[in-house]
Amino acid sequence: VQLQASGGGLVQAGGSLRLSCAASGRTLSRYTMGWFRQAPGRERGFVSRISGPFDNKYYADSVKGRFTISRDNAKNTVYLQMNSLKPEDTAVYHCAASESLGSSWRYWGQGTLVTVSS
Repeated sequence: VQLQASGGGLVQAGGSLRLSCAASGRTLSRYTMGWFRQAPGRERGFVSRISGPFDNKYYADSVKGRFTISRDNAKNTVYLQMNSLKPEDTAVYHCAASESLGSSWRYWGQGTLVTVSS
């Protein structure tokens, strides 16, 4: 499966952005989908995932209550709605797909840059 992330940009603190991850080649609904981010000078870290037939969702503590992951199977796209953005959310955001919950993240999209100004 090929993944294409988009939606990044420059936003002021407190603002919102919605990232999209469009898939081609396979149906997204069969995969566990995740978002990760990598800030300058830091390792890539987990942000959120969505999995299973009931779209179970899980978030890193740092984004809980501010970010929402969702997916539209008809559009074969996963979203990350980011609200109340903070400067520390500045990073390159990547989407990824896993064959199942707990297995490795096998497929990765290119990143999209989110910059939050103070």
